[in-house]
Amino acid sequence: MLYWLYEILKEDSLGRWVNFLKYPTFRIVAAGIFALLLGMLVGPKLIERLRFSQHGQSNVRDHTPESHQKKKGTPTMGGALILLCIAVGTLLFADLSSKPVWVALLVTLGYGFIGFLDDWLKLSKRNSKGLAGRYKLILQTTFYLIAVFGFLSDWSGGFPRLLIETKLTVPFIPTHWWNPDLGWFYVVFGWVLVVGTSNAVNLTDGLDGLAIAPTIVAALTFAVLCYVGGTTLAIADVVNVGGTPKWVGIPLYEYLGIAKVNGGAELAVFCAVIVGSGISFLWFNSYPASVFMGDIGALALGGALGTLAMLSKNELVSAIIHGLFLYEIVSVMIQVISFRTTGKRVFKRAPVHHHFELEGLAEPKIVVRFWIVAILCSSVALMSLKLR
Repeated sequence: MLYWLYEILKEDSLGRWVNFLKYPTFRIVAAGIFALLLGMLVGPKLIERLRFSQHGQSNVRDHTPESHQKKKGTPTMGGALILLCIAVGTLLFADLSSKPVWVALLVTLGYGFIGFLDDWLKLSKRNSKGLAGRYKLILQTTFYLIAVFGFLSDWSGGFPRLLIETKLTVPFIPTHWWNPDLGWFYVVFGWVLVVGTSNAVNLTDGLDGLAIAPTIVAALTFAVLCYVGGTTLAIADVVNVGGTPKWVGIPLYEYLGIAKVNGGAELAVFCAVIVGSGISFLWFNSYPASVFMGDIGALALGGALGTLAMLSKNELVSAIIHGLFLYEIVSVMIQVISFRTTGKRVFKRAPVHHHFELEGLAEPKIVVRFWIVAILCSSVALMSLKLR
């Protein structure tokens, strides 16, 4: 909305006073700060409201170590604070004519709605089962398909034509060397990516502060990737023109050998809002947590990260960025497969963070070490830019 204000006033005498709004760099930083301050301001009142409405109800998941029983009474659905900050921050600071921004916002809020249904059923039915897994999957798929065929497709010819690039960017390999084209199979691939990331973040949300900090790190990484892939910023380089070396300006994404990201600068604004919202939530969610994220936050943030991986053309790189989340969901898959085929468990309890709890590690130590792993994964992903 603020960008629209600039568009309206730029030809007017007042335009010079709002000229700073046209720069994505300003709006990226301002959006993150705004989301952080909004979360800090609204957080205490929202948490108190959740505590009052959920008084006497158990918000602790089944199949968790006995030590988690002392957390009974801690309110859940704190992810509503994150979604509020994301929605307001994005609408204020992003260019709302950008389709990628609307796609990211649609999936985030849509998956947040699914999480809300799940949390509400858990609380109203006074059990931790919530929304059945098949219904979650159906709703996740529905919102994904609305995003792809409603915003990322052209229907002018009667049959949809995908507007998103279906070629993959391979980590550590320049795009002009090899970028396989999946064609229409990209829709299926993207579904696995978005839904899988959403569920992986949800599984990771089992300890105080465990899921939100790696989400912040991942969103910050995507902010960098979106900006360098979508900005018109050029870098000087020497090229051979007719046998004569000359200095020319090469777009940054071309120099780095990565795919061009449509609307990348505006997606970076969205990423910054996630970072600011996440930091404000971490203030209340750090050990010992005053509020739990709940599925309303975990499913939404996972959906947002999966969508960012698609829109920024970092689908395969996201396996590195989301290495911690991948580790968690794979641990569950291994546990289930092992128990069903051999009757034995590989881990004492899955997801794997509960295994380390039963091994005797203190919760804060597990959380901080997992944060370090998340930072390391994102660092490797960013390092892949230059190694191309």
